[in-house]
Amino acid sequence: MNLPNKLTMLRVLLIPFFVFFLLVPAFSDNGKYIATVIFIIASLTDLLDGKIARKYNLVTNFGKFMDPLADKLLVCSALICLVDMKKLESWITIIIIAREFIISGFRLIAAEHQIVIAASYWGKFKTTFQMLMIIVLILDFAQPAFQMLGIVLTYISLVLTVVSLADYLYKNKGVLKEQN
Repeated sequence: MNLPNKLTMLRVLLIPFFVFFLLVPAFSDNGKYIATVIFIIASLTDLLDGKIARKYNLVTNFGKFMDPLADKLLVCSALICLVDMKKLESWITIIIIAREFIISGFRLIAAEHQIVIAASYWGKFKTTFQMLMIIVLILDFAQPAFQMLGIVLTYISLVLTVVSLADYLYKNKGVLKEQN
């Protein structure tokens, strides 16, 4: 297993620790700080694995499959935790997670036709803003400017979620056509 794939797997392995420190009440505020550090480390592995894979020609089918899945697992876990913590509305989480299911299904159909759908720039922007939103919502500092930042990042993430979905579907609409 090459380094980018190890970083991807590290991201997946960090998720239970992130959730644990975020949700176990015994840790109080310290838990949210530990969870934030874990989330940031996991998010940075997403940035690093792709850069290393492309720079050193270490792109693999495993990485093409597992990297977006690891992102989805990390972000969806965080969103569900934020709903549980009453820091994010459930309808926002449903839209974001629904988009992830749609894209995953779309990629499965494409894979049946030996087509790999790589992440688009819209998808990368969406992921970046979602990760920033998650960090801000977890930290939940009481300053009004910080609270406003959380709201702004939430709605930018929501818009990018919808735009990136539309972009994927439009650019790859041929995948849905029946093949003879």
